[in-house]
Amino acid sequence: MILLKKILLAFFGLCAGGIIAAGVYAFLAIIGIFVRLMGKTGTRKHIMLYETIIILGGVLGNILDIYEFPIYMGAFFGHVFLIIAGLSMGIFVGCLVMSLAETLKALPVISRRIHLAVGLQYLIFALAAGKLAGSLAYFWYRMASLG
Repeated sequence: MILLKKILLAFFGLCAGGIIAAGVYAFLAIIGIFVRLMGKTGTRKHIMLYETIIILGGVLGNILDIYEFPIYMGAFFGHVFLIIAGLSMGIFVGCLVMSLAETLKALPVISRRIHLAVGLQYLIFALAAGKLAGSLAYFWYRMASLG
């Protein structure tokens, strides 16, 4: 009975996660983030690879979220992995935000409202750099207080 309960929980958990992931990926596809990334990087010929990696990322993300597998890499490799993962996630979130802003046509509205003729890219960079500095300070002091 306990085995059946675990099997059903795993099944329903993966189904629920799959539905949420499908909704998120559909949203990302609708706003065109994947097509823009392929266009900017010049890798449109590898569309099957993109599709495979997107699907594998959703499935593996669900499995890792549900079962919480510990991954022991040691101190050095663990830090390197966290740096690479953090940069990758930050780049993805940045691309997502820019796609959303472009989709909503918010940037021209902002530039008109603040009467900014040139230099909008510097304003966006300053906002992103401020967010980065704040996040780094928060996590640095938070991690230092835990240790």
